[in-house]
Amino acid sequence: LAGSAAAFAPAPMAKTSSAMNAFTAADLPGALAPMGFFDPLGFAEKADEKTLKRYREAEVTHGRVAMLAVLGFLVGEAVEGSSFLFDAQISGPAITHFTQVPDGWDALIVTFIGAAEAQRAQIGWVDPADASYDQPGLLRDDYYPGDIGFDPLGLRPEDPEELNLMITKELQNGRLAMLAAAGFLAQEAVDGKGILEHFSA
Repeated sequence: LAGSAAAFAPAPMAKTSSAMNAFTAADLPGALAPMGFFDPLGFAEKADEKTLKRYREAEVTHGRVAMLAVLGFLVGEAVEGSSFLFDAQISGPAITHFTQVPDGWDALIVTFIGAAEAQRAQIGWVDPADASYDQPGLLRDDYYPGDIGFDPLGLRPEDPEELNLMITKELQNGRLAMLAAAGFLAQEAVDGKGILEHFSA
């Protein structure tokens, strides 16, 4: 989680970091041996800088959501029946938890998520009124994908190489979490049992 929090830190505007310089596939953090830069379908080769930034923004964002989802699966199922929330009535596999939330709370949750997304969009995206119709989702030129200025613990390194390493760690953890969350969803959908229930069976 520390690596994820540091990735939200404000980016310096000076061109001092290799992670913050020109956005090309050859310079992107996130490639590790033995795979290197894994792009078997050649999306990055065909993408211009703006499209590549959108791809990385999507990858970082989905990775962060997946890391939270995996944690939510495990914690939500571990505390079921003993939580002070909603009279401890939410139970069963995590994929059914949201539908068990009492009326009104679901709207509050969706509103909170919407507000967070709107804030993220204001930081990173060009206002749609200022963008061409053929460039939906255009990111600001000075915005580094995933960098929304959130680093309450001051974990963001000043050294460019350390920053690249931290970004790579976050990306790798996010990639693993996306696979894990997909596996959790599929497993619970197939047999209707919680993930932790599989460990104890």
